[in-house]
Amino acid sequence: MSPAQCRAARGLLNWSQAKLAELAGVARATLADFEGGKRIPIANNLAAIREAFEAAGIIFIAENGEGPGVRLKKQKPDDGTRSQHLTSENDT
Repeated sequence: MSPAQCRAARGLLNWSQAKLAELAGVARATLADFEGGKRIPIANNLAAIREAFEAAGIIFIAENGEGPGVRLKKQKPDDGTRSQHLTSENDT
């Protein structure tokens, strides 16, 4: 994950650095330094940041000739069935 991907993913989710820091369990200063290109977080922190994004539906796009990027997973349509109403008859 690059600093630009981190900033873009936060933008897609409308997350502040403080929110991402809380969800990833890292210091906000760590994010600010990373996004500002000042330093790369240690591997565990970088993995935690990525995991927080992926849990929220972010997909990281690798360098493929056009440059790295991010996007949101396509949301499945809500059919109105709530978990407390799931039975073997409506299991899909």
